[in-house]
Amino acid sequence: MHSQPVRRRSNPTRRAVFRTIAGVAVAGAAGGYAWNRLGHDGDNDGGTVADGAGSASSSRPTGPHTFERLSAPSRTVVRASDGSTLATFTDGARTAVLTGPTRTFSEPRTTEATVTTDAWVRVLPKPWQRGMEKSASFKSWFAKTLGDDSPDVFAVAFQYSSAGAPDKRNAKGVRYAGTAHFGPRNSTVKNPLDFAYYDEKSDFYDYLGIDWTFPDGTRVQPEQARYGDVDCSGFQRLVWGYRMGIPMHNTNTAGAGLPRRAYAIAAYGPGRTVIPHTGTKQATDLDILQPGDLVFFAIIKDKPDFIDHVGMYMGLDDQGRHRFYSSRSAANGPTLGDLSGHALLDGTDFYARGFRAARRL
Repeated sequence: MHSQPVRRRSNPTRRAVFRTIAGVAVAGAAGGYAWNRLGHDGDNDGGTVADGAGSASSSRPTGPHTFERLSAPSRTVVRASDGSTLATFTDGARTAVLTGPTRTFSEPRTTEATVTTDAWVRVLPKPWQRGMEKSASFKSWFAKTLGDDSPDVFAVAFQYSSAGAPDKRNAKGVRYAGTAHFGPRNSTVKNPLDFAYYDEKSDFYDYLGIDWTFPDGTRVQPEQARYGDVDCSGFQRLVWGYRMGIPMHNTNTAGAGLPRRAYAIAAYGPGRTVIPHTGTKQATDLDILQPGDLVFFAIIKDKPDFIDHVGMYMGLDDQGRHRFYSSRSAANGPTLGDLSGHALLDGTDFYARGFRAARRL
């Protein structure tokens, strides 16, 4: 792994989940977030997430490289001349993880934890297949992408941090990035740490405030009250679909691209399953994960086998714990923090106990 530890929907919804969660951690009194990295802070839209300084060399490995085939899952690993990993490409998935300048992600508003990683998560033009490294198109893409310091999937995801991210608008005036929230206030719920304190059902087009036509011709309109909001699966569709170009559809069945809800993405999403959903058992095979994998959780109290939350795996934090990033009600938007449950896959905390499956898009 690349992380560097320093040692509209039908029932059920989150209104059915626990009303109280033990072990709530609120770490850090300061607001805001940070994306720190060494090297040039470039943005292909004319701005950056945040400026900062890292602690490792900003240079990427250069020189000759070799390709190695590995299994479980079947994948192609690119090695530098010294044997270090330059990139990993998984058969059937468009997610590519390349080694680049070290960055540190933090969110002191909700946690003291930080994630320092040299993983840069990119999206291939098409799913990887064995032998693609021999094609001229891949050679051109890889040479360009290995030295690319424009925002990757992680950097794009943090452009929506609930702890504060600057607005970005396109030529038509659409705010396509900036602080995101989870959903409208649910007046029937009084506890701000309850998962239903802010209402779910907000998709990527609600955040954007624009009409959207899916490939099958289905046209949807945003709800004005949900402008700037994305629930957990809506956030992944915003990042991977709208921003990174993976196709989407508006159903919860099999189809070309990302379906709407978390359980449907786990079952029918593009890419390949790396940890299968086997029922009520906590997933513990964490070594198979790589940065950018989608991780899925059963968080409804009386449905321990029903997936109703999705996040993005970031790697190991500064305590050596497996941390993820997701849009959650308690933080009112995208967070890697620990409000109403630690954002961890390992251990016995709420989300760890509910961890069920993982998919590599």
